Amino acid sequence: MEHHTVPTTVLWDIDGTLVMNASSPGNLYHLALERAVGRDLTLRVGHQHGRTDAGLIAEHVRAHDLDDGLIPTVSGHLRDLTDERYRAGDHRKPAPGATALVERFAALGWRNGLLTGNSAHRARVKLLGAGFDVEAFDWDHSFFGDEEVDRSGVTARAAAALRGERAVIVGDTPRDGAAADTAGIPFLAVATGVYDVAALAATSAVAVARDCVQDARLIEDAIAALAPIGG
Repeated sequence: MEHHTVPTTVLWDIDGTLVMNASSPGNLYHLALERAVGRDLTLRVGHQHGRTDAGLIAEHVRAHDLDDGLIPTVSGHLRDLTDERYRAGDHRKPAPGATALVERFAALGWRNGLLTGNSAHRARVKLLGAGFDVEAFDWDHSFFGDEEVDRSGVTARAAAALRGERAVIVGDTPRDGAAADTAGIPFLAVATGVYDVAALAATSAVAVARDCVQDARLIEDAIAALAPIGG
């Protein structure tokens, strides 16, 4: 057992990985843009999984030929909408086995970090709504995408911070895998989002889990076998 020879940080994605994807109506990015401009707009950008908040907001703004200077205003409305949904009781469900696996990793002495396209605030609200103990996560070893248009910018920050340590990105989309590859961080895929096992097996993933219940041991063993990054 070599769990403690080097620090181990598990960088969890949120949407589709720790919590199930939203089923509630309405694209929050579009709704936030409508609030920012004060009028109804045609929806021109569909749901895109694995993108950052900043990237999606920018795409919605540009789809209407609006100025990028509007992006911070839209971000503020997105935060407000997230809080309003939470207060209204519109909460996500935790992905199968995710809560227990976070607890298991903590018991092993591993850090549960976050690597997500969301802001830290939206991450906290989603996790609270899904019943997670937010203090189970190491917020100092977490990386957020509210100011990065491209997800690879988030993973690059993670790689720089965790060089020489064992780290892994756990995510549910090929986009998560591609960003992990760019940064040189191993990727572990879970098929609890919109992509199935076959689609995720086509990525560089060190393991592909059906979910965190059926394949909890597979996930743990794959992480334990990893070498430190950037060594």
